[in-house]
Amino acid sequence: MRAVVLVLPALLLLGSCGTPEFRAEQSVCRAEWMQKIPPKYVQRIVQRVKYIEIPTGQEICKGKGDKRICVPQMRLEDVPYTDVETVDLNRDRREVQIKACTVRACTAKFGNPDCEAAPAG
Repeated sequence: MRAVVLVLPALLLLGSCGTPEFRAEQSVCRAEWMQKIPPKYVQRIVQRVKYIEIPTGQEICKGKGDKRICVPQMRLEDVPYTDVETVDLNRDRREVQIKACTVRACTAKFGNPDCEAAPAG
């Protein structure tokens, strides 16, 4: 379920490019190729790094007259950790097919791979 929540926004973002005609053809191709090459989700362990701020023990002070503000000086330290991510093993193979299908459909209907209508006149 978590993977679906992460994949849907990515698919919508990918579909937000091009003309309305391009998006329509891409949508048809996506539906077709989701059937032909369905997602195959697996979980894998990955190494990641997060950065945390660590106080150095020194302070940075600023001020005028009798007003002075001091804040601890910080440095970034990388902390490796292990995480589990869900990936679709078929995603790349399917996306190539969707792109090729969309280009074929646009070229057949509009004479160009971007589904751009010829200017009137």
